[in-house]
Amino acid sequence: MSNLSGIIKSIRDIMRQDAGVDGDAQRISQMVWMLFLKVFSDKEEEWELTIENYKSPIPAQLQWSQWAANEEGMTGEELLQFVNNELFETLKNLEVSPKADPQGWIVKQVFEDTYNYMKSGTLIRQVINKINQIDFNSSSDRHLFNDIYENMLKELQSAGSSGEYYTPRAVTQFMVDMTAPQMGETVLDPACGTGGFLTCAIEHVRTQLSNPSDIQTLQNSFQGVEKKPLPHMLATTNLMLHGMDVPVIRHDNLLVRPYDSWTGKDQVDIILSNPPFGGTEEEGTDANFPPKFKTKETADLFMALIMRLLKPNGRAAVVLPDGTLFGEGVKTRIKEELLSKCNLHTIVRLPNGVFNPYTSIKTNLLFFTKGQPTKEVWYFEHPYPAGQKSYNKGKPINIKEFDLEKAWWHNREENQHAWRVSVEDIAARNYNLDIKNPHAPENDLGDPADLLEKLQATAQRVKALQADIVHALEESLLA
Repeated sequence: MSNLSGIIKSIRDIMRQDAGVDGDAQRISQMVWMLFLKVFSDKEEEWELTIENYKSPIPAQLQWSQWAANEEGMTGEELLQFVNNELFETLKNLEVSPKADPQGWIVKQVFEDTYNYMKSGTLIRQVINKINQIDFNSSSDRHLFNDIYENMLKELQSAGSSGEYYTPRAVTQFMVDMTAPQMGETVLDPACGTGGFLTCAIEHVRTQLSNPSDIQTLQNSFQGVEKKPLPHMLATTNLMLHGMDVPVIRHDNLLVRPYDSWTGKDQVDIILSNPPFGGTEEEGTDANFPPKFKTKETADLFMALIMRLLKPNGRAAVVLPDGTLFGEGVKTRIKEELLSKCNLHTIVRLPNGVFNPYTSIKTNLLFFTKGQPTKEVWYFEHPYPAGQKSYNKGKPINIKEFDLEKAWWHNREENQHAWRVSVEDIAARNYNLDIKNPHAPENDLGDPADLLEKLQATAQRVKALQADIVHALEESLLA
């Protein structure tokens, strides 16, 4: 682990010397297109042995083994021109189709909107030589690198708006654990970001492998969709690092397809997602949805779509902000649809700070099953760990904290954290799901007379300090 960490640190240090790389998001994007090609090259060594008559979709002179593997190979201006004018130009325009050449299609989609930011061919060579020290066909290197890659994705939290792509690992792990994907079930994340839900689900199902045919079943069970180029590239590479030969990560936006065009063949067993919230879709997107769901709010459109894409008895776990729970208008109609078409059996209410520093908005985890109407909703208010008042970069939410929910999940009783509300009561509230914990102690603000006395004493101290400051300023001016 320390050696791989050292390699990644060296790569960062080299990139900081390059005038073209500006900020964390560009640095990670630059690093990942190189890592993708190295992972793909190492995968091709395996495919040549396992796929009969395998032929690389990448022209021979552009394959990593030909131009990058030799540490004494191209460098300087020659390498820079090669990368910009030959490598990227060709890979962006590969003439391939997803069915006839799935490997080639992955390469084309990854490079479609990817750019080389580095301006020094000499520094590019130095980065490449560091990357060549990692062997992705070595299980030990690959497993250790997964942890490093996870930390790289986490860094996007502080990379401006790119932070929206990362859901804390403890949250994704808990949602996967409670949804419990099984071998042969299809799993979708329609706004997959960097692929965190999918990789957690892959590892969950991988423990169920029992015979060689299960491996192919595993490969065919997971799919994601991401419309932005950087997270799409990160997700594709992430799934390859988790053993997916041909990751099904579409570079697309499902919201632009007419709602009524989705049919049974498009439906899946499980949806795990943290759809973007707070954003708006481009003009005309809402026209793809029935009038009752028309809105520009991204999270609302995804909620309507998720219900459509679930098979009967399909299961979903979705991250949503407080605003969805108490919002009205279209939000009310979506919640009414959810409660009538699905069993919204659980809402886990997360405290402030779980998504810091990207957002301080309070979020909720909604768990539901399609096909039966909701009779009652169980709520569980997730507490901070003892002695902690918020989460931050140094103290993020931890998977062990969810042991509380896991112990309660299959043997539900009301307690200081858990309560239930009937669907009739929710309907009477106009489908406002923002229901406070009835077992939480009321905030005791104290005796009003005591509070007034303390306020007056504080005001007197402030007045005295102001007088001292004025006196000190007068003395300094007269000196």
